[in-house]
Amino acid sequence: MLFAQTDLEGVWLIGSCPVADERGSFARTFCVDEMEQHGLEHHFVQHSLSRSRQRHTLRGLHFQEEPHGEVKLVSCLKGAIWDVAVDLRPRSHTYLRWTAAELTEQNMRQLYIPEGFAHGFLSLTEDVAVGYLISARYEQAASRGLRYDDPALGIDWPATPSAMSDKDRNWPLLSG
Repeated sequence: MLFAQTDLEGVWLIGSCPVADERGSFARTFCVDEMEQHGLEHHFVQHSLSRSRQRHTLRGLHFQEEPHGEVKLVSCLKGAIWDVAVDLRPRSHTYLRWTAAELTEQNMRQLYIPEGFAHGFLSLTEDVAVGYLISARYEQAASRGLRYDDPALGIDWPATPSAMSDKDRNWPLLSG
C-alpha cells in the first residue's frame, strides 16, 4: 500500500500496488499493520455501499456531530467519483478548507477521512459503486451536512450535480 498525506492534516490518499498476471490482478486494499504504522484508525465497525445510477449524482457533504464523529475510508469499486473532504475542526489551521481526489475502479485509490471532516462525492460516470469503511456506528440524531455549493467553502466541483437528495440540496449555508 502507498500512503500520501494530502494538504489537510489527517487526510490521506492511499494507493494499492496490484500484482498482475494472465488471470488479472491482486492488490491489498487494507492492512491493520500498515494503517497502524501511519497512526491511522484501523478498527471499523461498519462497511457501507453506495450505488449511483446517473453521472453527476451528488452525495454529501455529510458528517456526524461529536461525540459521534467517524473516520471513513472511501473507495470507488465501480466507475469514478470526485471525492471531497472538508475540515470542520475549528482549531485546525485548515478549518473550512477542502481537498479532493478522483477515485476510480482503475486507479484503486482510497481517501482516508478522519473525524472532524465532512465528506461528499460527485459521480463522474454512470453506474457508480462506492465502499466505505466507517469507524463509528451511525447515529441518526447526530447526522449533519453542509451544502455542496456553500460559498464559504468554495469547492471546485468538476460538474454541476444533476441528481441529489432533497436533504443534501437543503442543508443550511454556513453563513446562515
